[in-house]
Amino acid sequence: MSATLIDAHCHLDFEAFDGDRDAVLARAAKAGVGHYIVPGTTRERWPQVADLGRRSEISVCYGLHPYFLSVHAWGDIEALEAQLDAHPETVALGECGIDARLDDLDRQWQLFDAQLRIAKRRHLPVVIHCVQANDQVTKRLRQLALPAGGLIHAFSGSPEQARGFLELGFVVGIGGASTYDRARRLRRAIRSLPDDGYVLETDSPDMPLSGAQGQRNEPSQVCAVCDTVAELREQSYAAVAMQSTATAHRLFRLASHQA
Repeated sequence: MSATLIDAHCHLDFEAFDGDRDAVLARAAKAGVGHYIVPGTTRERWPQVADLGRRSEISVCYGLHPYFLSVHAWGDIEALEAQLDAHPETVALGECGIDARLDDLDRQWQLFDAQLRIAKRRHLPVVIHCVQANDQVTKRLRQLALPAGGLIHAFSGSPEQARGFLELGFVVGIGGASTYDRARRLRRAIRSLPDDGYVLETDSPDMPLSGAQGQRNEPSQVCAVCDTVAELREQSYAAVAMQSTATAHRLFRLASHQA
């Protein structure tokens, strides 16, 4: 496992890691993970995300996640603009998006649309949480034509839906869901992707892998995701690691931020 991996989506700022964050990062580094993308989810947590962004191995994003709709205020959009102004090293806007399982879809769309417009104006990639809304989100992204594309985090759709996102300049995030045998549609999509159409991620501490349900997920598990993707695509671990890492570098323009 000589190829260095990037965990393209992990919530290292969450309280689940407060007791052993350094140990978690050490385990991931030992497993071959060299970089991490940490997205912000609420205005309250942006300072913790910013603190992590001071580490050379961590890049960060800022956004307003639909799952936490109850704590978002409309003033948070203005605050997001100020946060991006204060942190030019930010590699993307997010995590934002639509979760059709949750209430108040109208407000979700209003908040999502406001963030998409900021990303378009600033030429930032967008990290999108999209659950049971792939077709609707694709339609909106097509209308806006975002110049820097982005990541469809934790993609779980069909090969056709994946292709629709790729045509708009987005890539899809593959995580722990790929390790479940029952995820047949997702596995078909993974096999159909071009080599530059995906990144690997954990969404830790959430989205545990098959066999680890109920346990805390962590970035070292991106190696197991890489194993699964390599098996599904009939490629070597090293090839998948190299391809996904290269795509993460391109999407988030990591070389310029790490220089």
